[in-house]
Amino acid sequence: MNSKIFTISLIVALAGFLFGFDTVVISGAEKKLQLLWESSDAFHGTVVIGMALFGTVVGAILGGIPTNKIGRKNTLIWIGVLYSLSAIGSAFANDPVTFGIFRFIGGLGIGASTVAAPAYISEIAPAKNRGRLVGFYQFMLVFGILVAFISNYALNGLGENDWRWMVGVEAFPAIIYTLFVLSVPKSPRWLVTKNRMEEAETVLATISPEISITQLKEDMEADKTSATASENIFIKKYRFPLMLAFLIAFFNQFSGINAFLYYAPRIFEAAGLGENTALLSSIGIGVTNLAFTMLGIFLIDRLGRRQLMYYGSFGYIISLALVAAAFIFSWEGIAVPIFLFLFIASHAIGQGAVIWVFISEVFPNHLRGSGQAFGSSVHWVLAWLIPSSIPFLFSWIGPGPVFAFFAFMMVLQLTWVHFLMPETKGISLEELSKKLSGQKKGDR
Repeated sequence: MNSKIFTISLIVALAGFLFGFDTVVISGAEKKLQLLWESSDAFHGTVVIGMALFGTVVGAILGGIPTNKIGRKNTLIWIGVLYSLSAIGSAFANDPVTFGIFRFIGGLGIGASTVAAPAYISEIAPAKNRGRLVGFYQFMLVFGILVAFISNYALNGLGENDWRWMVGVEAFPAIIYTLFVLSVPKSPRWLVTKNRMEEAETVLATISPEISITQLKEDMEADKTSATASENIFIKKYRFPLMLAFLIAFFNQFSGINAFLYYAPRIFEAAGLGENTALLSSIGIGVTNLAFTMLGIFLIDRLGRRQLMYYGSFGYIISLALVAAAFIFSWEGIAVPIFLFLFIASHAIGQGAVIWVFISEVFPNHLRGSGQAFGSSVHWVLAWLIPSSIPFLFSWIGPGPVFAFFAFMMVLQLTWVHFLMPETKGISLEELSKKLSGQKKGDR
């Protein structure tokens, strides 16, 4: 693998580390904040938890605009600034509304990063390594999740304001990431779409000298021959890739993954574990997530995207059904943690490894930013609505029926993977565009 592309991909993927850290760090502080500010379940879920998630929705919906206009690199720099502001502001907040506003700013960074980072990496990566390189984003995401769980455990009990340290410590990696991303080049494919050929040629000579600017331009022009200036992702021609992006994002969230990550300690406590044991079990979840994400990234360019989705779907169905049964029939002790470890492993090797790779592949070059924004928006709208409703649903119907519903949704995911999901491994972005644009749903 090209060492320069590897290094650049790793730097850009650090946006995923901040995504994972920011997403999960709140899990160690959220119950403390609810008690501190005496918030109702509805207010707590909507403002303290939900504002960050609402920010990701806005960031994902609008993230395609700067990604296309000012470029992938410049968007990534601004993402680092947003993360830094959010961490510092959240740590010094003294009321839930101010806290929610700064968490919203961090959410903007998360949403935009799910557009810009996978799009950037997919455009510099060779086809044979694209799954693994874009997968670095997911690897860094789950690494951030693990570090957040460890950080929460280490800082818990530091004092009555330990929650400030929990949410504020993110400022350090955010500032480091922002400085690192200043050194990466602009995407050569984006430069070509802006007709900045000399800059694109310079970047190619640095990171991929085996590819000539002439060849890249010809491939991209061939991909765009039937395109018009007024094209967008919602026209009939792109209905199939639009459907693919929608469904993989839809099923990702209806597995319950974000609901679980946000409330892992709360779920473990509901299963009968004490506070410290719940936080420690959360670290185990982070380790499991990281290990199986590494396995997924290792396999994604070998077995392909569909095969990993098969493994993940079966694992989801089994684990979620067992978690639901454990809560419904009051199986106490280590049953729930074990089943949830299986759940997180199934997610990591399936949806976790595949989603950002797959969405970054299915749209043509000139619409990739818009397509990535659409898929990310679907993901984050649901990631906002579902976790925000968890405190209310747990108190109303209990965890058992909630996890049973998620298990049913994964049966539907398995059906989609079997009948509709195409394989994209080892195919150039331009060839994929030809294959998927105007394709009938039954073709694979």
